[in-house]
Amino acid sequence: MVRVYLHEVTKIFGKNVVALDKVELEVKSGEFMVVMGPSGHGKTTLLRVVAGLEEPTDGEVWIGDNLVASPKKGVFVPPKDRNVGMVFQNWALYPHMKVFDNIAFPLRIKKLPKDEIEKKVKEIAEVLGIAETLDRYPRQLSGGQQQRVAIARALVKEPQVLLMDEPFSNLDARIRVTARAFVKDIQRKLGITTILVTHDPADALTLADRIAVLRRGVIQQIGLPNEIYDRPANVFVANFIGDINLFEGSIVGKGNEMYFDGGDVKLQLPSNIQGIANSQNVILGIRPEDIVLTKEAQLSNNDLAYVGKGIVEISEFAGGKFNVMVKLQNTEIKVVSSTSFSLGDAVNIYFRTSKIKIFDKQSENIIYG
Repeated sequence: MVRVYLHEVTKIFGKNVVALDKVELEVKSGEFMVVMGPSGHGKTTLLRVVAGLEEPTDGEVWIGDNLVASPKKGVFVPPKDRNVGMVFQNWALYPHMKVFDNIAFPLRIKKLPKDEIEKKVKEIAEVLGIAETLDRYPRQLSGGQQQRVAIARALVKEPQVLLMDEPFSNLDARIRVTARAFVKDIQRKLGITTILVTHDPADALTLADRIAVLRRGVIQQIGLPNEIYDRPANVFVANFIGDINLFEGSIVGKGNEMYFDGGDVKLQLPSNIQGIANSQNVILGIRPEDIVLTKEAQLSNNDLAYVGKGIVEISEFAGGKFNVMVKLQNTEIKVVSSTSFSLGDAVNIYFRTSKIKIFDKQSENIIYG
C-alpha cells in the first residue's frame, strides 16, 4: 500500500484552459478517496495526471516515495512504470477478446510466463465472482459483469493504486447499489489505495473514506462524508453534495436575540450563534430532512424554530419516506418527511436550528453551521 500525493498540481490545456489549478491532495495509504464535481471540472484530468496519461503543467505527483511527475525537476515516469490500475468510464473492454484474454492483457504486455498468467487470471476472476465468464465475450455479459471484468483487468497486475473514472455511470439504478457495495468490499479486502471520481453524491457518500470536492479545477473542500454533508465549506459544496433549501436574507438583531429575515422565511436563530453581524446579508441553508411539518398546533421544542404556515403542493411516496413541496406565501420549500400529507394540506413549518447553515452572501463561504 502507498500514498498518493499531488502538490500544487496545475494542468493547462492549450493557452488558457485551466483543468487543474494548484491542486493539493494527499490520499493516504489504503484509503478510498472519492473526488467529486460537475462534468468538465477536472476530475478525469486529475486521474489521468496520477496515471501518467497526462503530464502536469506544474507541481509534483508522488506515488509512495517516488516522484513520478515534476516539470520543474524534469521528472516524468511513464504510465507503464507507475504500477497503477485504471478502470475507465466505458470499461474499454476489447470486444473481440474473451473475458480471460481481456483480463490477461496487461500481464501479456509484461511478458509473464503463460502458466503464471493463467493462475493470476483465475485467481482474480474467482475473487470478483466472474470465474464462470472467462470463456465468454463482453457482449455476452451483463453490465455488472462487464464492470467486474474491467476491475479484474485493473487489479490482476497487482497495482499499488487503483483509479476509477465514473465506474457506475453505465449501470442502471438497481445494479449501481450492488456494484457500489461490491467495489467497497473488494477495496477493503485488498487494502489498495483507491481514487474514484464521480458527479453522483450517492457514490461519494456510500463509498468514500474521505471526499474531495472539485470545482473548476480547484479543490473546494476535503473531509469525511458526514463532514462534507453536514458542514460544507461553501454554497457550491452544500448544493452539490445533496438537496438543500437556500434562502437569501439578512440578520436582524433584537436585544440578545438574532433572527433571519428572508422575506417569506423568517425565524429565530440559535442563541449560541456567533460570528454574524447584525444586518449582514446572508444565505440560509437547510436540508429537506431537517425540516419538520405538522398539522397540529405549534410544537414546543428547543431545537425547532417556527417558520410559518404553508400549503402542501406535492407529496410523493419514495419508499419509507415522502418527498414534499410546501408553498410558504411565494417561496417553495423541499421537505423529506416520514409522515404522509395530502395535496392542499395546511401545515406548520419548523427548521431544526442545530442543522441550519449560514453562508456569507458575497463570498458564499460558510460562517455558521
